[in-house]
Amino acid sequence: MRIELRAWKVGDLPILIEFANNERIAANMTDSFPHPYSKEAGLKFIEWATSSDPNHILCIKADGKVCGSIGLHAQQDVMCKNMELGYWIAEPYWGQGIATNAVTLMVQYGFKHWDINRIFAKPFAVNIGSLRVLEKVGFRKEGLFKAAVYKRGRYIDFLEYAIHRTEWEHRTIEPIP
Repeated sequence: MRIELRAWKVGDLPILIEFANNERIAANMTDSFPHPYSKEAGLKFIEWATSSDPNHILCIKADGKVCGSIGLHAQQDVMCKNMELGYWIAEPYWGQGIATNAVTLMVQYGFKHWDINRIFAKPFAVNIGSLRVLEKVGFRKEGLFKAAVYKRGRYIDFLEYAIHRTEWEHRTIEPIP
């Protein structure tokens, strides 16, 4: 399956709304990811995703079809050499290796376009699929935060995974062409 990352387009709005309006995706995202996912939310997201150069939030395509989103988010102050990775894949595309390939491409993109030393992600501990994706790409677990997230009326754990530039440059995993 051919995976590519590209800028979001307004023409992607219908498929964005269709796929993002999913309770199972929203359950693993921060509360800033709206549910239900409206047309207004989609337009606001695309405007935000395309507001920087280079774009820090990209559309994921698999075999030419939009199937998710991935982004790197700049940090401030003493964390300025770090970016936080976030992503989601449309449910019909789960379990096909798309997230692993998209994260690999995004890490390559991040280290190429920004003067950063570290890319990290903070998946919820219940999101086993995401934990496996990060580990496959070479991220290492750096921390476990017990009952640190309050999501939908309950406390849940999250983990912090990261990869450093030197680890990425010296990895034994072959880059995706």
